[in-house]
Amino acid sequence: MARCNRWRRALGAAFPVTVPVLTGYVCLGLAYGVLMAANGYGPLWSALMSAIGFCGSMQYAVIPILAAGFEPLQAFLLTLMVNARHVLYGLSMLERYRGLGWARFPLIYTLSDETFSLVSTLDPPEGVARRDFFLCISLLDYGYWVSGTALGGLLGSVLTFNATGLDFALTALFVVLFLEQWKEPERRGAGIVGAACAAVSLAVFGPDNLVIPAMIMILAILLGGRKLTCA
Repeated sequence: MARCNRWRRALGAAFPVTVPVLTGYVCLGLAYGVLMAANGYGPLWSALMSAIGFCGSMQYAVIPILAAGFEPLQAFLLTLMVNARHVLYGLSMLERYRGLGWARFPLIYTLSDETFSLVSTLDPPEGVARRDFFLCISLLDYGYWVSGTALGGLLGSVLTFNATGLDFALTALFVVLFLEQWKEPERRGAGIVGAACAAVSLAVFGPDNLVIPAMIMILAILLGGRKLTCA
């Protein structure tokens, strides 16, 4: 009974702060599931991709790769570049997750952009253990995404309609994130670097091959700038 009460308190504290993630994940997950269904992949595939891969932006990016014929090397390089930011997330969370025992493994596995923004800034309320609070946030966000994509896959397999334009949902999300970043003058530098690298990559490599070169340039510039700052 004491353990149930402990987890109930943790869940009660975690759920309200994850509501914005819930709304975003369900909408994006629905769009992703419908797109997967439109390309011939049923709800089981959508749910499995989310449960095992759990990399929302990369899941969107891999749909045209799957539809055009799977190319392992291209998928590997694209995944590496798109998800390279998680290396920085993980390193910054080492101290935050220190001493949490077995919970570190599901916490690491379920770390996403939105979960990182919550667990890196929020502290548990009084009476709620740090491990329980972080774990509930992470598992709730994970559940939102998997459930949303599974539901989207079900809807896409039952309803017949033109899914053209749904793949813009993730682009729209990143446009909003960019605009939010642009509001803070101290954060504009990173946005300018990203936009410039994307423009150069588009001009040199064309629209079909711009992502990987752009990500390599962004990573190289940010790492180079960090070294100069540290020096």
